[in-house]
Amino acid sequence: MKCVALISGGLDSILAIRLMQEQGIEVEALNFRTVFTCCQDQSAQASHELGVRLTVVGQEDDYLDLLKNPKFGYGKGANPCVDCRIYMFQKAKQFMEQVGAKFIISGEVVGQRPMSQKRNDLSTISHHSDLDDLLLRPLSAKLLPPTLPEREGWVDREKLGDFQGRSRKGLIELANRLGVKEIPTPSTGCSLTEPLFSKKVYDLNIHQPDSKRWDYDTLSVGRHFRLNDKVKVIVGKDAQDNEKIRYMKEMPEAPSTLFFEPIGFMGPNALLLGSQDTEHVPVVLGLMARYSRGLEEENPVVEMSYSGGTPKERQERSTGENAQTISYTLEESSAANELQTITEAPSVRA
Repeated sequence: MKCVALISGGLDSILAIRLMQEQGIEVEALNFRTVFTCCQDQSAQASHELGVRLTVVGQEDDYLDLLKNPKFGYGKGANPCVDCRIYMFQKAKQFMEQVGAKFIISGEVVGQRPMSQKRNDLSTISHHSDLDDLLLRPLSAKLLPPTLPEREGWVDREKLGDFQGRSRKGLIELANRLGVKEIPTPSTGCSLTEPLFSKKVYDLNIHQPDSKRWDYDTLSVGRHFRLNDKVKVIVGKDAQDNEKIRYMKEMPEAPSTLFFEPIGFMGPNALLLGSQDTEHVPVVLGLMARYSRGLEEENPVVEMSYSGGTPKERQERSTGENAQTISYTLEESSAANELQTITEAPSVRA
């Protein structure tokens, strides 16, 4: 008998797998990766220690559609938890059929997470993922209606759990009994639950409803400033951000942008998104000056270059007047100094 287990690398998913292994059930571990998750290393380590094969599945474009307009709404941040779980279990069902497994398990605990683990939420997730009673939650199984694996005797229900709520005491006791050597610290593993990051997500959803994967990737880089409904500036926070900005502007999927780089002084790289109109240059230079250090050199220079765009735009730029860089003198700007980052601005929701 074989099942598929969704694994994050957290304690709950580890325990769910161990409970299956105790009953002699073969487990295929599945980790779901999005641009917003951060537990791949943790899931890989946990899978290795559990002795199960790990498969990592990435998001597809339709996941971003879900994020922009979730059927079951958002949590406290920009996290569409119920819709996300449904999406993951739909992918897990496809994987289950590919590997010849009979059912799916997860480490969900009744009442542990307010947005996606209330009883009604668990039922909604099972139904809308088209799994219904093929989805077993071993840690809370005794509190839920028997699933097909339990009714058919594939799994002994009496050896499953009745955990509920947010306390980890009982889970840690179970971990000790099952020989789990290291207890992972609690983590959502999802940046969409973070209040400051969520502001950038909502801003993007509102002002750029046709945003792509590249646009969401930029949200984890630098400080973001909204200039108007269409135009935004990203300013690097440190040397690592500067390198990320330099890299991301050249990615094949990068839209047309203006790239700004300090020459001969310590300062941030900047990227102007949504416009290649030079009317915004003074504000970008002002933002760079605001976050630069040691401006002892007289008339510090910033180089601006055109980047990104469609293959045709890139080809035309390689031979046209926009192929060259343009030099500007760094100047402070009162307008730039008054700008708030998107995370400092009043909260908005899509």
